[in-house]
Amino acid sequence: MGRINVGRVLLGGLLAGLVINVSEFVLNTFVVAKDMEDAMKAMSLPPIGNSQIACFVVLSFLLGIATVWLYAAIRPRFGPGVPTAAYAALAVWFLAYVYPSVFIMVLKIFPVNAMVISIVWGLPEMVIAGIAGAWAYTEA
Repeated sequence: MGRINVGRVLLGGLLAGLVINVSEFVLNTFVVAKDMEDAMKAMSLPPIGNSQIACFVVLSFLLGIATVWLYAAIRPRFGPGVPTAAYAALAVWFLAYVYPSVFIMVLKIFPVNAMVISIVWGLPEMVIAGIAGAWAYTEA
């Protein structure tokens, strides 16, 4: 079993993070913006500002890196390629999108409709990001 190529994990992770960030920009600017803005107003909170957006951007890059690291970790068992990248992405999607979003829905913090859209949107987002990141990963 080979060692994980950390440099390629970072490179692939940044590529995956770029895919996530672009997708999240579209989602949060055009698809669920009004629902989320209304929810923030209902909680007497200011609109999301630049510092929060910067945090989300950094977290998305870290999520991309984590996805490619998981791909690299499971690759020896499942083999290289798209199916393994999709498996890694599905695991990350569940842990980063489904679980926390359901938690938020149960607490009724944000509208259920917006959260469901975000979960469903996140599935192809993560699979595409995982495949893109895995494409850039090599063992040697």
